[in-house]
Amino acid sequence: MSAGGWWSSQAGPARADKDPTEWLPPYAPCWCIYVTDWVADKTRYQLSVDPAEQNALGDRLAACPDQPITVALALALAH
Repeated sequence: MSAGGWWSSQAGPARADKDPTEWLPPYAPCWCIYVTDWVADKTRYQLSVDPAEQNALGDRLAACPDQPITVALALALAH
């Protein structure tokens, strides 16, 4: 997940495997980018979102009305 890549390397163990209900980047101006990346990755890989995560994402996205969400489609590998 792109939301996990750069952010994980910057936050280290504090980030671990936490979703946006449990962790956001320490620098608040980055929250919109982090959350939209999270949504894009969940969409790209068709990953589920639990109700608490959905609420947290909705709350954060409401504060980011002009932040685009760009989803790059994942390619299926031929067997």
